[in-house]
Amino acid sequence: MTHASSHTAHDGAHYLPQQQPDSDGQAEILDLDAEVLAEHIASITAWLPLETTPRHIVDLGCGTGAGTFALLTRFPEARVTAVDASASHLNRLRARAETLGLADRVRTVPADLDADWPELGRPELVWASASMHHMADPDRALREAHDLLAPGGLFAVVELADFPRFLPADAPKERPGLEERCHAALAHHGTEHVSHRGADWGPKLAAAGFTVEGERTITVNVDSSGSKAVGAYALSSLKLLRAGAAHALTAEDLDALDQLLDADSPFSVLRRSDLAVRTERTVWAARRA
Repeated sequence: MTHASSHTAHDGAHYLPQQQPDSDGQAEILDLDAEVLAEHIASITAWLPLETTPRHIVDLGCGTGAGTFALLTRFPEARVTAVDASASHLNRLRARAETLGLADRVRTVPADLDADWPELGRPELVWASASMHHMADPDRALREAHDLLAPGGLFAVVELADFPRFLPADAPKERPGLEERCHAALAHHGTEHVSHRGADWGPKLAAAGFTVEGERTITVNVDSSGSKAVGAYALSSLKLLRAGAAHALTAEDLDALDQLLDADSPFSVLRRSDLAVRTERTVWAARRA
């Protein structure tokens, strides 16, 4: 997968091999992630230890806008500069902003954050969700974020512990533990290509000149009873999981996985009532002196 500067906050898609950087499938997952986990995103924005209400916010690796729209809701007087390397994601974000009547509060900036950073103003809050661990040189990116902030400004780094799980451990009936075997098949790839995943960002933030003022881990467990989007999220996510794990799975596992992914199959995830989105996300809040 390419660096997170081309992707977004909050998305499990960051933990899978990327097929096409601007694929509709990835954008769909980002949008579903935002919908299903909206309450958790809102709880993070409400927790941030801000000294003053921000008027300008920069969302680094904004993707289709999960963080951008949560921040616009939390801070109704603020404007957001949304930065991403994916043109299609930025187009999708702008279209939604227009639909919601928020276009005048959003500026989109195409940029590869592993290269030279564009002029982004002097924000009071910088938000980076599920993006920092994909940077080629995250220590450099942290220093850039430090220098970008206004004095006294806050930097929020949000990271998922891992790609979400959806199925019970004993599912499917014929191949229990299938989902974990898929994740195990991806483990080596993740270690090689996403080396900063799972990092403790506290010491890294301190080394970049920040004062870390808070750290919080949120346990995510959203079942499908309250949201039809959970099934669609599971379907889209498990399709990407299959793409990355297929080479290491047995024929029996692949057959069982394909039945789960077949929307017309009686065994489809869309017909399961026991789905849940399970993961953890941690947020670090760090201040520029």
